[in-house]
Amino acid sequence: MILTTKIGFLAIIILWGGGVESKCSTRGSCGALASYYAWNGTNLTFISTVLSTSITHILSYNPQITNQDIIQFGSRVNVPFTCGCLEEGFMGHQFIYQIRPGNSYQKIADLIYANLTTVAMLQSFNSYPVENVPDTGLLNVTVNCSCGNSKVSKDYGLFVTYPLRVGENISSLANEFDLPERLMEDYNPSVNFSSGSGLVFVPGKDQNGAFPPLKSSSSGISGGAIAGITIAALLGAIFLAVCFYVIFFRERRKAEAFPGAEPYELNDGPGTLEKISESGPIVSSTPRLTGITVDKSVEFSYEELAKATDDFSLANKIGQGGFGSVFYGELRGEKAAIKQMDMQATKEFLAELNVLTHVHHLNLVRLIGYCVEGSLFLVYEYIDNGNLTQHLRSSGREPLPWSTRVQIALDSARGLEYIHEHTVPVYIHRDIKPANILIDKNFRAKVSDFGLTKLTAVGNASLQTRLVGTFGYMPPEYAQYGDVSPKTDVYAFGVVLYGLISAKEAIVKANEVVTESRGLVALFEDSFNEPNPQEALTKLLDPRLGDDYPLNSIRKMAQLARACTHENPQLRPSMRSIMVALMTLSSTTEDWDIGSFYENQDLVHLMSGRLQY
Repeated sequence: MILTTKIGFLAIIILWGGGVESKCSTRGSCGALASYYAWNGTNLTFISTVLSTSITHILSYNPQITNQDIIQFGSRVNVPFTCGCLEEGFMGHQFIYQIRPGNSYQKIADLIYANLTTVAMLQSFNSYPVENVPDTGLLNVTVNCSCGNSKVSKDYGLFVTYPLRVGENISSLANEFDLPERLMEDYNPSVNFSSGSGLVFVPGKDQNGAFPPLKSSSSGISGGAIAGITIAALLGAIFLAVCFYVIFFRERRKAEAFPGAEPYELNDGPGTLEKISESGPIVSSTPRLTGITVDKSVEFSYEELAKATDDFSLANKIGQGGFGSVFYGELRGEKAAIKQMDMQATKEFLAELNVLTHVHHLNLVRLIGYCVEGSLFLVYEYIDNGNLTQHLRSSGREPLPWSTRVQIALDSARGLEYIHEHTVPVYIHRDIKPANILIDKNFRAKVSDFGLTKLTAVGNASLQTRLVGTFGYMPPEYAQYGDVSPKTDVYAFGVVLYGLISAKEAIVKANEVVTESRGLVALFEDSFNEPNPQEALTKLLDPRLGDDYPLNSIRKMAQLARACTHENPQLRPSMRSIMVALMTLSSTTEDWDIGSFYENQDLVHLMSGRLQY
């Protein structure tokens, strides 16, 4: 299954560019430019939003733009982004797009992303069927790119991902970029430049108006001649990945595993799972996930889950996420939430299974078991009071009193502090938001949904990965460069704190026009800069709090949220610091002096001067 998917991604890239393919470069990541065709009605604010780049950064590569509020229809805008090796084996960048009502894959590819991606690419990297794109949600938008090719020339190290349009040809591009036609052909050996569609990679100029040279001798792009080499590399990578899973899970299997947690081995055939028994392997006739062994989790049968959910009836459906549906059921005498995931969500399934079978904490949702028959299923303890989003923004629920909001923040911080500080390796959630904070009957919080979790080595160093998560909760370094560290979760947690204060979404819509939406972080930042910041803060408070709230406590939580959402990740506090601050905030004392109770000075420095009202 995995092999087929990998080769499928490669085939899409080759077909998309008319033969152009950008294999992974040994140079790692590099800077790249996207040539965005300005359609009637677009502006820099919109372009900067969909391509996760600041307007100032865009302007530095576009000296022809003299007024940032005006873009000539039919012109092209160079948009800088980071080009890196994606897990699928080619050079690219994955942007996150917030779906809006009326969007389709065709509209997103052709208009919103100006042919920088295609419908086929959107289908490959997302679980939504092409005929049923929802009105809300997130999409992975993959844009191909190049870091150069030393076999062609070492004089060019910055490349433009350029979607061809009708009427353009190699002569017009050579004149536009002031480059020889032969050079364009060498970088795009299999492209039909007269087709009026597809991507080409063209050497681009930097902010100084010069062609920057290639920084190393490695090749970042090749044509169809190296397709066989690339496939061989993919096969090798897949073989190593399979070996990793088999060896890793076998080593971690323990004799005291719970009943039902039986070991599995990888079969040679794709889509088949073999169960090891005393009498030998039992081959399942149903397509199942390969290469998985699980510690301390019960394996349920499909029939058992179907019976518990009344055959997955709509009456038992309690939730819908980006990777599948959640159903209520009772299994073996325990209430359970059963997440049914698409087979395409194998990575997310394995990530969540791996974390929750080895990490146990009062403030993390508990995994009961799993099933890999026909589809992918994760079975959790049932949390019977919904999620934080529902409590903050649903008119059908009683408003949360301030003391409860502080407790929910503290519980969530404890769960995150545990995976950041007390596990080896360290785990990073990458999708902290109110919808992933569950509330039990006693209004205590548990962090859920570990499908995007990334593991890091001890030391909490930053790492690079493809972009996933929820727009509005992603910090700048993650949205722009894909850098991930525990401070990624800290930033998102700060947005959650702002949400507890205001009950607003991470992106606040002034109206239905995309360009007039604002981030919640920016709204609170404006309040800090007002002549009377305390009065400005009261205007952002959740009106359902009424008049029954301690303004001093709210002010201090706002200070903490501001520290968490600092643009510099190194200046954000750790989850341990945050947890201690919230513990003090939830106590009865009114004198909240951060410097008096915590030896680590990172939070003290953040709270002094910059965050004072």
